[in-house]
Amino acid sequence: MTSSLVGILYFCVIVIANTVGAVSGMGGGVLIKPIFDLIGAHSVAAISFYSTVAVFTMSIVSTSRQFTSGRKFNWRIVTWVSAGAVLGGILGNLTFEGLLKLFKSDDIVQLIQIVLTILTLLFAFFYTRYDRPKFHLLSTYWYFFCGLLLGFLASLLGIGGGPINVSLLMLLFALPIKEATMYSICTIFFSQLAKLITIGFSTGFASYDLTVLFYIIPAAIIGGLLGTKFSNILSVQKVTMVFQIVILLVLLINLYNGYRILMG
Repeated sequence: MTSSLVGILYFCVIVIANTVGAVSGMGGGVLIKPIFDLIGAHSVAAISFYSTVAVFTMSIVSTSRQFTSGRKFNWRIVTWVSAGAVLGGILGNLTFEGLLKLFKSDDIVQLIQIVLTILTLLFAFFYTRYDRPKFHLLSTYWYFFCGLLLGFLASLLGIGGGPINVSLLMLLFALPIKEATMYSICTIFFSQLAKLITIGFSTGFASYDLTVLFYIIPAAIIGGLLGTKFSNILSVQKVTMVFQIVILLVLLINLYNGYRILMG
């Protein structure tokens, strides 16, 4: 497969994934990562990096549009969840790099990512699908812990945010889904920023084919703009439906990728 064809495929995947990711609060990486794995044009580390760049770019666009649209933010939630996400993003990337060194096999690390992603997908689907408990936690410690956990998983799994973001925010803080998606995107921004900084100071970017970013960054911007537009016009029921459909789709892709590794 030629590099230009791979770039075009990546462009199309990211536009669609980031549009859906911005609407649902998942961040796009939950689709980008398994589809890039399916394409199989790059290593696990490279795919994780490209997914991070795409989701980080989308989060910048989406968050800035939310600010300029005049939507109200609880800055206490944003501050402490984001602070936790920064630390979680650093720890998640260090854990990811540690797993690559420990197992010295992309397949094993990818399989670990797939299993953990499937578990978070199942949690998110059943939580939003059926009657679920909601806590009304108001402590700063809980905000920080939530961000720490979300940042860690987002960075470790290479999915940017994922369905667990929205579900955990709804569970712990009794937030409606559209509000949870807004805070999820803020969390994604800080966790992915932390991951990129960690990569820059540890392995560096020289080992990646940076020409791919000429396809990834414009696609991420387009997806972020489209996603924010749809997020503002879709009802709560439609956002929930998009969220659940994406979970099922990503679950199937991850199951197939896991089967392919085990059979290979």
